[in-house]
Amino acid sequence: MDYEFDYGWIAQYWPLILSGIAVTLQLILIGALLGIALGIACAWVRALGPRWARPIVAGYVELIRNTPFLIQLFFIFFGLPAIGLQMSAIEAANLAMIINLGAYGCEIVRAGIQATPRGQFEAGASLAMTPFETFHHVVLVPALQRIWPALSSQVVIVMLGSAVVSQIGAEDLTYAASFIQSRNFRAFETYFASTLIYLALAILLRQAMALLGTTIFPRRAAR
Repeated sequence: MDYEFDYGWIAQYWPLILSGIAVTLQLILIGALLGIALGIACAWVRALGPRWARPIVAGYVELIRNTPFLIQLFFIFFGLPAIGLQMSAIEAANLAMIINLGAYGCEIVRAGIQATPRGQFEAGASLAMTPFETFHHVVLVPALQRIWPALSSQVVIVMLGSAVVSQIGAEDLTYAASFIQSRNFRAFETYFASTLIYLALAILLRQAMALLGTTIFPRRAAR
């Protein structure tokens, strides 16, 4: 039987699609900003921080990197209310993405720190800087320069992984696609369109991260 493709429904559901895209962008914006910040903080602890805190951070990193993101999301949204920590679907999705990116970002940033020449640490110490001041003023920027492409790729991966937040009712792009498909029964066209939108978002996000990198690290861009 011949299948007739029909994309006429896009005009009818365009506001819902835009709303889903907006939620997805909001999730990745908050998740990227706070997730990268958490990753940097954890990388500092693992590389240069107090010894008593290193096993705690290492345990967090191993737990998150070795469990599925969907299970982490379900634990936050369905599990935490059992101990009195109730939150909305969007809040749970934001928290899950921050925690997930923080763990992966920690190891990426730590690799950049470990590649920093020992002389830079000694230079900071010779200027009477504390370990934290040395990390902030001397080590962090060169380390981020080295790992920015890898960190950018991880942000894109987390954005694509956000598609599962619709499982807890967060009204992102995947939620919109599933809702539309349940109304128009055009599964191929609906999910093909959502695939193209995710592809466009991934490309745009990667380009935005690259542009941000040239802004933060102008000397590297010049080289």
